[in-house]
Amino acid sequence: MYREILVPTDGSSAADKAIEHAVSLAETYGARIHALYVVDTSIYTSLDAGADIVISALEREGKVALHQIEDAAEEAGVDVESEVVTGTAYRSIKRYIEGHDIDLVVMGTHGRTGLDHYLLGSVTERIVRTSDVPVLTVRMTSDKDPARDKHGHSTAESAG
Repeated sequence: MYREILVPTDGSSAADKAIEHAVSLAETYGARIHALYVVDTSIYTSLDAGADIVISALEREGKVALHQIEDAAEEAGVDVESEVVTGTAYRSIKRYIEGHDIDLVVMGTHGRTGLDHYLLGSVTERIVRTSDVPVLTVRMTSDKDPARDKHGHSTAESAG
């Protein structure tokens, strides 16, 4: 069913949750994991000479984030391919999907709502809305959220 699974990461805890799911699915289906870190250069266009230093640091950070996926995949006996790319995050992810015959994308989401979501936007949401392949989103839940159980399910009673 799934042969090529893409796991874009930003190195966050939300991405960590997605890695667990992606590796499990790859193990189940005998699929290969594609780990991708995008250095979003669109926010550094107004910087001058200092931009190269910032981008180099972010590329190093990306390699660390990818190493985590590589370790999880290798531990599970799953083939893994990883890459750091530069560009706009959602466009780079879409380009990777199309260029590598990806048939499933597994992405974490921070679960932001309201003003935070509006102001910060969501790369995951853009991929979900525009991707031609299935996208599995894995929500980052907070242990401090009393309205959610350990699986992220709502424990609140719905009003009748």
